[in-house]
Amino acid sequence: MKILDHDLQSIQEVRVILAAAKEAQKVLQSYSQEQIDHIVAQVAAAAEQSAVKLAQMAHEETGFGRWEDKVIKNTFASRELHRHIKDMKTVGVIATHETDQIVEIAVPVGVIAGLIPSTNPTSTVIYKSLLALKTGNAIVFSPHPSARRCISETVAILSAAAVQAGAPEGILGCLSILSMPGTSELMKHRDTSLILATGGEAMVKAAYSSGTPAIGVGPGNGPAFIERSADIPRAVKQIIDSKTFDYGVICASEQSIVVEKESRQQVVQELLRQGAYFLSSEQSAGLGSFLLRGNGTINPQSVGKSPEKLAAMAGFSIPAGSRVLISEQTTVSHSNPYSREKLTPVLAFYEAEDWQSACERCMELLEGEGKGHTMTIHSRNEAVIREFALHKQVSRLLVNTPAALGGIGATTNLPPAMTLGCGAVGGSSTSDNIGPMNLLNIRRLAYGVREMEDLREPVPMCAAKQVTAEAAAASAAPAAPAAMNEAQLEAIVQQLLRQLMG
Repeated sequence: MKILDHDLQSIQEVRVILAAAKEAQKVLQSYSQEQIDHIVAQVAAAAEQSAVKLAQMAHEETGFGRWEDKVIKNTFASRELHRHIKDMKTVGVIATHETDQIVEIAVPVGVIAGLIPSTNPTSTVIYKSLLALKTGNAIVFSPHPSARRCISETVAILSAAAVQAGAPEGILGCLSILSMPGTSELMKHRDTSLILATGGEAMVKAAYSSGTPAIGVGPGNGPAFIERSADIPRAVKQIIDSKTFDYGVICASEQSIVVEKESRQQVVQELLRQGAYFLSSEQSAGLGSFLLRGNGTINPQSVGKSPEKLAAMAGFSIPAGSRVLISEQTTVSHSNPYSREKLTPVLAFYEAEDWQSACERCMELLEGEGKGHTMTIHSRNEAVIREFALHKQVSRLLVNTPAALGGIGATTNLPPAMTLGCGAVGGSSTSDNIGPMNLLNIRRLAYGVREMEDLREPVPMCAAKQVTAEAAAASAAPAAPAAMNEAQLEAIVQQLLRQLMG
C-alpha cells in the first residue's frame, strides 16, 4: 500500500497554491482603480451577507466567544472597513507633490502569506482579503488548525465573489493540508513577498525569522486606568462591555484595572452594581491554577469562555448573571496569570496611591507583557492623559472608550483593522493599525530641481581675502628648509585646505 507523507503533501500544496496566486497577481496588478474597487465592493458585500453564517461556524468550531458578537466583527471587517478604504487611491499614481516635483506610484508587493488565528478567524480573513485585493495583491491563507473549516469557508465565499466580479482565479488561496512544515514553506518560499501574521507570539516570531518581509503583532495586555476625575459609572460600563464582548478574545481588550486609592471604593461599588464578581483569595488561587499551565503559558481551554463556565472549570460557582470575574492583585510577574494577557472575561484589579503610582503600575504591567500594543485611560484631566500618552510604551492609548472596540477602530477614528502593530518596542515592524498602505511599495518619480553647481557654496569674501594674504606671505617667505619632513608638509596642506573650505 502506498503511504503518502502528510508533511510532504502539505508542502506540495503550498507550492501549487502559491504558483496559482503568483499568476493571478500578475493579472490583477494590471487592473485599473475602477476594476479593483468593483471587486473589493463585491467581496465586501458577500462577506457582509455571510456574516451570521460565518460567525456561527466560527463559534461552533472553536468554542470561543459569542456568535452574536462575531457577527458584529464580521460586519465591521466587511462593511466598515470597506467604507474606510473604498475611496483610497491604491493603483498607479496615488499622489503628486507639485512643489517638490515628486510623483508617488503604488506598486503591489505580490503574493502575501496570511496567517490566521483561531480567536478571530472569519473576521480576520475578511479583513486581510479586502486589504490584499484593494492593493492589487494575491493572498494565501494558512488557517489555525482549530478553525480550519470556518476559515476555509470564508475564503471560498470571498474567492467566488472576487472571481464573479472579474478577479482572476487563484487570487485568494487557502491551505487545506495543514502542517508546520507547510506553513514554514509558505513563509519562506521565494514567491511569497510579504507575511501578514496575526496570532500567537511563537507564530509571529517564526514569521519574522523566516527571511521574508513580515508584518506581525505581539500579545496585548492592556491595563485600564480609571483616574479620579473619570465618569466612573461610564468608565466601568465601557470596561465591562469591552471585556465581555465575544468573551474577551480581541487582543486589545482590557486585562487589568488600575485605580487610585481615593476612588477605589466608588469604582468597586460600581463594578459590583454592573455585574462584576470579585473572587475570594481561594477562588483566585483556584482559577489562577487553571488559567496558567505548568509550561508558563495561558491555558487555551480558558479562552473565550463565559464567567460561569470558567468558574465551573476552576471548581466553584458564581451568582447567575455575573458578567466578569475580578481578582484583586498586588504583584506583577510572568508567573502571575492575572498580570498576563487573558483572552477571557477575567480582570486583575490593582490599587495605586495616586496617578503617578498608577502610571508606574501600568508601565510594570506592559513591561511584563504587551509592550507596544494598547492601553486605556478613563479621565477628564487632559494633563494626566497627556502624561500617559508621553510615557506609556503602547501604540494606542485609548481615552474614555472600550478598548476591544476602540483599538480596532470601531469606537474611535483609528483605521479599522484586525491586525494591530506594536512598533519596534513590541517586536513589530510598525505601530500602525494595518491598512492598505502597509501592503504597497511606493515608487517615487523625482524630478531634478538643482544642478551640481548649486551644491558648491561660494567661498565667503573675508575667507578668500585671508587665504590670498596668507598665500602671498607664504610666497615671500624663504624656501622651506630641506629638513622639513613629510608630516610637516601634510600639516601645512591640511591647514590651507581648511582655510579654503572656510
